[in-house]
Amino acid sequence: MNTPTTLPSPTDLTVRRLSVDLSKGFSRHWNGGDAFMTAYANALSMSFPVGEQSFIDAVKNGAKALPDTPENADLKSVAKGFIGQEATHRHLHGLYNAHLEKQGLVNHWGPRAERRLKKGREEFFSKSAKGHLHELAITAAFEHYTSIFGDLTLESLDQPGDWFAGAEEPLKTLWRWHAAEESEHKCVAFDLYQRLGGNHAWRMRWFWYVTVQFSTDVMRQTVNNLWHDKTLFKPSTWWSASRFLFGRHGLVWRVAKPVWEYTRKDFHPMQLGHPTQATDWLANHADQWTAVGAKA
Repeated sequence: MNTPTTLPSPTDLTVRRLSVDLSKGFSRHWNGGDAFMTAYANALSMSFPVGEQSFIDAVKNGAKALPDTPENADLKSVAKGFIGQEATHRHLHGLYNAHLEKQGLVNHWGPRAERRLKKGREEFFSKSAKGHLHELAITAAFEHYTSIFGDLTLESLDQPGDWFAGAEEPLKTLWRWHAAEESEHKCVAFDLYQRLGGNHAWRMRWFWYVTVQFSTDVMRQTVNNLWHDKTLFKPSTWWSASRFLFGRHGLVWRVAKPVWEYTRKDFHPMQLGHPTQATDWLANHADQWTAVGAKA
């Protein structure tokens, strides 16, 4: 087992009920009138119900595999909070995605991810004595990307590089709340993987697999969303995409360092991101949510 140099991990996670109303829907280009920025965020949302459920399953199985010892008590407790938070994300993005379907968008990513996961479990994970470790490694890799997204979302609020500066409510609050909780629980799957004896080699194999898969899937779904939106071939769409990816505050430059950091043997998720950024946002917007307690 490779034990990374760690910083303190959370010992408790609050499950929150977000006070947003998605029943009235939202406009087609809700993110500042920008077709690409809207389509990209919508693509991410389309992956969440299936993805969040797979993360819940992996962490739940990992927590069950931990021996009932005093040193594991905190990690088992925080795993329950993780499960509760992800269940809330899954529910709200399910409502969000239902409205995207009404707008005529077609979710290909979710069903494709579900088929891929089913095949992996049937042909590999269920046949391996360490199947739960492989699923945790995959979850930790995805959680690294969602936490990067969360950290970058919150670090530039209402400044250049803020992806949701022009977003309409309730989606601005939804995305920033989701970003804060992803940053808050970013080490749970990783810590379970390490505690259960996961090694660096497999962690990296699954990380690069997830990197290729995620990058391909998000762009495929974004292009599909733009196609159905009839904005795929507009010059403004391509200008927005190039600026988002390669501009002064472009995604490619902003994610390069945290992605590479994950490859270090002594890496731990708590080494990245601002130490109080997520908790500060949650505290400053406490009127937007209600604590409901952790639920497995």
